[in-house]
Amino acid sequence: MQERYDYQQIETKWQKQWAERDMFKLKQEGDKPKYYCLEMFPYPSGNLHMGHVRVYSIGDVIARFKTMEGFNVLHPMGWDAFGLPAENAAIKHNVPPSDWTWSNIANMRRQLQTMGISYDWDREVATCHPDYYKWTQWLFLQLYKAGLAYKKKAHVNWCPSCATVLANEQVVDGLCERCDSQVEKKALAQWFFRITDYAQRLLDDLNKLPGWPDKVKTMQENWIGRSEGVEADFPLVEQKGDFDKITVYTTRQDTIFGVTYLVLAPEHPLVESLVAGNPDEENLRNFIKKVLSQSEIDRTATDAEKEGIFTGHYCINPLTGEKVAIWLANYVLVDYGTGAVMGVPAHDQRDFELATKYNIPMKVVIQPEGVDDLVAEEMDHAFEEEGRLVNSGEFNGFINTKALNVIADKMEAEGKGKRKVNYRLRDWLISRQRYWGAPIPIVYCEKCGEVPVPDEQLPVMLPTDVKFSPSGESPLTTRPDFHECTCPQCGGKGRRETDTMDTFVCSSWYFLRYCSPKDSEFAVRKEDADYWMNVDQYIGGVEHAILHLMYARFFTKVLYDLKIVSVEEPFENLLTQGMVLMGGSKMSKSKGNTVSPEEIIAKYGADTARLFILFAAPPERDLEWSDRGVEGAHRFLHRVWRLVQTYGDQFDNVPNLIIDSPDLQGLSGDDRELVRISHYSVKKVGEDIGQRFNFNTAVSTIMEMVNALYQYKDKVSLDQQNLPLVKDALARLVLILAPFAPHICEELWQELGGSDSVYKQAWPAFDENALVRDEVEVVVQINGKVREKLQLTNGLDGETLKAKALENNRVQELIAGKNVVKVITVPNKLVNIVVK
Repeated sequence: MQERYDYQQIETKWQKQWAERDMFKLKQEGDKPKYYCLEMFPYPSGNLHMGHVRVYSIGDVIARFKTMEGFNVLHPMGWDAFGLPAENAAIKHNVPPSDWTWSNIANMRRQLQTMGISYDWDREVATCHPDYYKWTQWLFLQLYKAGLAYKKKAHVNWCPSCATVLANEQVVDGLCERCDSQVEKKALAQWFFRITDYAQRLLDDLNKLPGWPDKVKTMQENWIGRSEGVEADFPLVEQKGDFDKITVYTTRQDTIFGVTYLVLAPEHPLVESLVAGNPDEENLRNFIKKVLSQSEIDRTATDAEKEGIFTGHYCINPLTGEKVAIWLANYVLVDYGTGAVMGVPAHDQRDFELATKYNIPMKVVIQPEGVDDLVAEEMDHAFEEEGRLVNSGEFNGFINTKALNVIADKMEAEGKGKRKVNYRLRDWLISRQRYWGAPIPIVYCEKCGEVPVPDEQLPVMLPTDVKFSPSGESPLTTRPDFHECTCPQCGGKGRRETDTMDTFVCSSWYFLRYCSPKDSEFAVRKEDADYWMNVDQYIGGVEHAILHLMYARFFTKVLYDLKIVSVEEPFENLLTQGMVLMGGSKMSKSKGNTVSPEEIIAKYGADTARLFILFAAPPERDLEWSDRGVEGAHRFLHRVWRLVQTYGDQFDNVPNLIIDSPDLQGLSGDDRELVRISHYSVKKVGEDIGQRFNFNTAVSTIMEMVNALYQYKDKVSLDQQNLPLVKDALARLVLILAPFAPHICEELWQELGGSDSVYKQAWPAFDENALVRDEVEVVVQINGKVREKLQLTNGLDGETLKAKALENNRVQELIAGKNVVKVITVPNKLVNIVVK
């Protein structure tokens, strides 16, 4: 064995051997149970960062451990390869997005391989490859045929200078990031998925996910935002176009008698009829333009200034018969509820702020119970708490929260409204007016209208030899060879859809493609999905807790309904790892606080990088980067190396690596403790990995085991050491360290005489009898304060413990001259002597 731990030579050697032997290629064995371990696949930005190192190290420990436990382990990797950054890079560096993306993929694949991650690279997928997006397009068509994909007008970010649609990421402080022009909102026809059809199932089935963090389920529940209320009809005083009423959704029908105005979102379809020809048309249109230039976050923020404008039109309160002014305001969104809300300024703070600003009347309809001191003119904020209804006709005297149902009953009975369950969740807008994405497989024909591309014509290929115009317009709109086509239905002239799909569509089913990655007939074969799905352990950042996970759940439910898969939920268990910080802040190039994984691996080795990042913090918490911590992990691996090296050829005459059932009778105290610590460490590390994902405490246990082995080596002379037990302990050490530091453990396994790869070994068993200590440490307290610690024989009864404590010289000195009132004993742990 080499005297020096040459991590570079060792890691290069074993990565080469693993590749040559297809070590991690899945060889599905029918007599083994399956385990699907998956980390969220990355965007190929070009280089790994420490966040990547953390999540992939976590996944690799789990995958390697489950392999050692005897599972068929599916552990794949791929690339979320479409998206806006590739287009920005193409514009900046004059490189086609495909070239930039594939170059980055090659580099990041190489970096992952230097980490020693046990991926089956034969199952690699990239969402930008035609063999993948062919099936993304096919899945789009299944949703289309099921009525779950549709096109409608929606407001988008529009740069009038670039004459193009911008993604939210391309709008900075209301300006186009490319030309600094003021961004406008423009209504364009967009493609949507009807995720709202699945809102209740997505909500209900969170109860089927006990293996998910509660915080993630709460985030999804809040995003879905189920509410129960009433849709109330406010008739228009004058019919406008096709509208003779405004339907309002409210969860506060108890306040309907306090409505003093009604508010429409500026995007509401009635607004144009109210504005056209209005004496105040110019001001109205300027107001609408201003609001539409604001983001939804800015419009709905609690501290945002409430702005509005009176339209000059009125509607009728259905329960009071009073005329109600119709206003437009910035804080109402068209996609929530009906895009119209009741203005009840006395009992809603947003309405109060608008009414105060524009001198809109207020009407108190809820008084604090037992008090009659709310006067509209004297209020300085809305009263939003429970109280007694006043000025509410037949409902006066009701507690407002108890009146919700009776008011809803009245409205339904009189045909003035109906109960309605509403959701904050909105249909998923998947259209992107960008180039680098999966083309939407729809053709438009003057004769046939909207025509889906037939399955046999998929994929609709994305041209890769493109150049971007200075305006930033998608190259697809300027490529006749792409958008000009033949109608698949009538054979006449057609035009392809030039929108591409949101990249979240690609990542909403990739976990299924890993089950059948090379299949040319199916997106996923049902028998493959039936075997592998659902994912047993999914690992990724909490920043994906809402959109990606919600969309993946939606897709899985749709495919379940279409009988393509047999599971309704994609991920059985979810682990959301924390961020890697430096100086208390997330690592960021802009902050200049990043650490390059490649530099760390070059300086210390991949095993050190993995070990540190798994030891430094529990996986779900943020991890503070520490150069000293990295050096400490490196020193520890050197200690392990030297420990095994110490014995060199001493094991030549010791045939067995592992002693399955050690004979505990007749062992010396030191030998007995050696066996105990070895078996205890196997048990503890196995439980920490397999049951709790406490990787940091698992590594700590391994470090304690190494310390114990050194103590044995230093305490017992070589000629007195039980070498079969030492070899057994070292073999167990290497096996339980292997998931964390696989390269050094491969080398040490061979040096100890192991056959085949350490990756192919079973997780070692432990003997419960070996875990029992001969001696235990018993704490002695006097009046509750620790005064002494005794090493006593394991299993002593209470009376013996009491006697041993009272005869101790130190204890006798402390209680001399005092009266012993009582003695409390806890077997193997504690003696507490109470004195006066």
